[in-house]
Amino acid sequence: MPPADARITRLITELRRSGVTEPSVLAVLERMPRDLFVAPPFAHQAWENTALPIACSQTISQPLVVGMMTQELQVGERMKVLEIGTGSGYQTAVLAKLARRVYTIERHRPLLKAAEERFKTLGLHNVTTRVGDGTLGWPEQAPFDRIMVTAAAHDVPPALVAQLKIGGILVLPVGDEAGQDLIRVTRTEEGLDIRSFLPVRFVPLVEGTAEG
Repeated sequence: MPPADARITRLITELRRSGVTEPSVLAVLERMPRDLFVAPPFAHQAWENTALPIACSQTISQPLVVGMMTQELQVGERMKVLEIGTGSGYQTAVLAKLARRVYTIERHRPLLKAAEERFKTLGLHNVTTRVGDGTLGWPEQAPFDRIMVTAAAHDVPPALVAQLKIGGILVLPVGDEAGQDLIRVTRTEEGLDIRSFLPVRFVPLVEGTAEG
């Protein structure tokens, strides 16, 4: 197996060729230790451009998808970001390196607990976590400059749009088992500007919190 730095270089080159061209996003992905976020049986695949299983029947997203979603979100260093679906915490950590503060909601308590330990390991002090129903957002912290959803909704959730600033951007997968697309939603004074940019496959966005 090639050394880690060679695998990282190969992955970043692949991401750049596939459309992730924003230098700040590529820099964060290059430095973020993805092996910290994957289960031990899959550690040897940490730097491959593939989604991998994590606990609670969830996944850590393919690096290309993380890169494209982050790039489309257009995060600035003074922004407050809401993330729905903490999962392993990998996408959260990427956002935390780009934003002023990240609020992240996860419905599976064991996943969130593990992610919080990873945030401590990385010294990320600008992430606030909550176990809860992501479809409801985080009303008491609204409005947000940016919102990212890492599970597929059937449509754009009205509660999340309501918590987005005018001029703010929401990135999420929309669709069902037949097919999903990543979309970027910009909230304007006149309504919503929606653009589709990548076919994907995500776990569904589920209401409520999980048992355990």
